[in-house]
Amino acid sequence: MEHDFTPVIKEILVKYFGDKAEDLFDKSSLLQYINIKTISATRGSKARSSFANLYAIYVLVEDYIKHGFHKNGEYSKYKGAQFSTLFKRQRQLPFGKKLQNHALNNRLNEEFHKFFPQIDAQPILRVIETKRYWINENLLLPTLGKKKFNIAPSIVEIINKYSHTKQASFEKFIQTCEKLRYISKQRADKVEDFIVGLLAPNVDARIFEIVSYAILKYFYHDQTVYFGFQLDEIEKSPLILYKTGRTNANDGGIDFVMKPIGRFFQVTETLDVRKYFLDIDKIERYPITFVIKSSESVEALTRKLKEGAERQYSVIAIVEKYMKCVEEVINIPILQERFRIGIKQGYLGKIMDEIVRQSKVEFNYEEIIKEHKEE
Repeated sequence: MEHDFTPVIKEILVKYFGDKAEDLFDKSSLLQYINIKTISATRGSKARSSFANLYAIYVLVEDYIKHGFHKNGEYSKYKGAQFSTLFKRQRQLPFGKKLQNHALNNRLNEEFHKFFPQIDAQPILRVIETKRYWINENLLLPTLGKKKFNIAPSIVEIINKYSHTKQASFEKFIQTCEKLRYISKQRADKVEDFIVGLLAPNVDARIFEIVSYAILKYFYHDQTVYFGFQLDEIEKSPLILYKTGRTNANDGGIDFVMKPIGRFFQVTETLDVRKYFLDIDKIERYPITFVIKSSESVEALTRKLKEGAERQYSVIAIVEKYMKCVEEVINIPILQERFRIGIKQGYLGKIMDEIVRQSKVEFNYEEIIKEHKEE
């Protein structure tokens, strides 16, 4: 696979290995995997960044180099890196502050095997009881002829370069948001086109969730319900949508919650019915509204969900029980329609403000700016 960042990878390899760079790139499954995961480098802030799996590789290779194993060749005797140390280091890296432990524990190995089923070696080795981790050194030592080449330092540099490229891309995104926010009253059409462009199947999952939240927040916020424990104490309450945490967080399948009616929303980009019903099971089969990053019709999406349920569960009663937990399906066309309603109601500027605010929180923008100033 060749993409815009591939020449950068090869340029770094040439720096380390000269005329052997091309052969090493072709020979190494680990380099090929990193090449796949860095495809979004120059595709803007909307493209998926894949930091979790890349940083899992990065912190282990960094630990490998830190102890000099790329020079002394005694890694087989190493007692392993502590999980807590690796996890802490991941979160110190750009965009890594809210990363979870999934990549280190199994997700990287599973995905690597999916791309390279013919390769027996898995990137991460671990002993669960002692919480000790190793990078699979065999993947760091591709062989050309009879000679082995250690690619560890080049891997660290490649991932560093990718990270810096993504930082620059995201800073440009934020700056564009800021600029559009200030001109929204004069050039509303330009801001509208920009936000609509963020509602697309190829948009980064985090950006899509943030934009979905901003739109839905202002779609519901002027709607009201009436609550009270006594007939003479009924009060008018506006619907308020809250974002419950960072995207990709381990929050039990709840991305947004609506007060005061306690409605749950889950944003997703998959049609894997097992994932949907796992989310439902996590909250004791409480109804969920699914916001799906798809342009397919609600009818088609619902039909696919039901067909998936029927394949997984042969009992009609179970299928119906799960399907009743799908309170509503919101697709991209519905989000676009609700965005247009928000514009007509005069909320374009507020929606833009919310996207900027949530994006800065999600991507630790203030921390990145601070780091650059300190440098």
